Amino acid sequence: MSGSIRLLLGDEVIELSGFDPQLTVLEWLRTSQRRTGTKEGCAEGDCGACTVVVGELHQGSVQYRAFNACILLLATLDGKQLITVEHLAADRLHPVQQAMVDCHASQCGFCTPGFVMSLFSFYHDEKRGQPPERDEIDRHLAGNLCRCTGYVPIVNATRRALAGPAADSFHMNRDRTARILAEIQPGSGLHIERGDERFFAPRSTDELGRLLGEYPDAVMVAGATDVGLWMTKQLRRFSTLIYTGKVAELQALETRGDEACLEIGAAVTYSDAFDALTGQYPDLAPMMNRLGALQVRNAGTIGGNIANGSPIGDMPPALIALQTKLVLSSSGGGREIDLEDFFIEYGKQDLHRGEFVEKIRLPFPRPGLQFRIYKLSKRFDQDISAVCGAFAIILEKGRVDHIRISYGGMAGVPARAKNSEKAVLGEPWSEETVRRAQAAMADDFQPLTDWRASREYRLLSAQNLLWRFFLETTGHQSVSLQVVNL
Repeated sequence: MSGSIRLLLGDEVIELSGFDPQLTVLEWLRTSQRRTGTKEGCAEGDCGACTVVVGELHQGSVQYRAFNACILLLATLDGKQLITVEHLAADRLHPVQQAMVDCHASQCGFCTPGFVMSLFSFYHDEKRGQPPERDEIDRHLAGNLCRCTGYVPIVNATRRALAGPAADSFHMNRDRTARILAEIQPGSGLHIERGDERFFAPRSTDELGRLLGEYPDAVMVAGATDVGLWMTKQLRRFSTLIYTGKVAELQALETRGDEACLEIGAAVTYSDAFDALTGQYPDLAPMMNRLGALQVRNAGTIGGNIANGSPIGDMPPALIALQTKLVLSSSGGGREIDLEDFFIEYGKQDLHRGEFVEKIRLPFPRPGLQFRIYKLSKRFDQDISAVCGAFAIILEKGRVDHIRISYGGMAGVPARAKNSEKAVLGEPWSEETVRRAQAAMADDFQPLTDWRASREYRLLSAQNLLWRFFLETTGHQSVSLQVVNL
């Protein structure tokens, strides 16, 4: 394994070794490189003040995406390009910077570099409209917070800067950049070590299995959207980190017609999986667009969200409702289990020592399947759910032939409401039946009260989400929801 990384900092190739395995890009930029345009606001990937853009080779070209530098590990940039706000202006301001000036889109200025970098990545998004629609703008800027402007000038600047196709120096030099990135791609795994701490980036599942066999207590990291906070907020240190983002098999995303499923490698990011997932299940799109912000979805992985075992992760309830399976692997072999069986209790998953999540198998929609997922949170964008409910049903002549009801935020793990399912299975899909299922839900869950929601709110909300699902799948116009005081 190599003991150093090479990256393209702007247009300069640099090689680094012997650095802290837990060093973040934000800390490195501000302390070592003296590039202080990248700001620290929250240190948890929430405010966007630290936004940088990372360029990666994708099908022979360079793909630019925004990331939160505060939770982005420097060691993960091996073979990539890092662009900060200092790189944008040469002899004149970049178009997105000029638009921010022209539209008076900065006041105190602290958040401005982060907005500029998010706009820069949006500027280079080949899928964007010209000019972009307001919902596109909101999606791309949801991860950047501003206390001063009210966002209207920033939206106006976005429209002005992105009125036409990309035509900056990065666009003109994209072929040269792609050649340089191709030249600095790592040919082997990475091993950074300093003192008693180490960072590994294996290139295959065989290497990953061997490393977990040697370091069974290692912390696995993909997008660091959780592990990064353990470092920045809890100030935790880890003796061994194993990065999954370079494992070829874990990057695979394949439509398997022979097995009628979508197969998603555990290190595939939400952004990369979005089109494939929503192509099979369009109702996933609204929830996935609210799952973190774009910077988080560019880094976070579905496999990491599952392996973390959080009871309030938004993806597991949907995947459980859709009968998803997991493939788990180790140096000793592999096995396949139902996703719902992976979650045992809070903080405990069915993952043997030295074992890792390799892939997720999501079945194609069955004929007649109706699916919905609803997310309740205090803030619409970029917030953790108080309750997340997912529902899948097949009706046969008005009766429930198949149903799965799954929730996050209602128990110590994502879980199905099996008593509620039992109350409706084989019965007419009617108001009377659904009311029985709502009542049975009290036997399914004993939710906690915390700062996100009270126990009473969670239970009543979960019951009402089932009622909403009933209304949407039957075309009923009348709505009768209960109300609870928070």
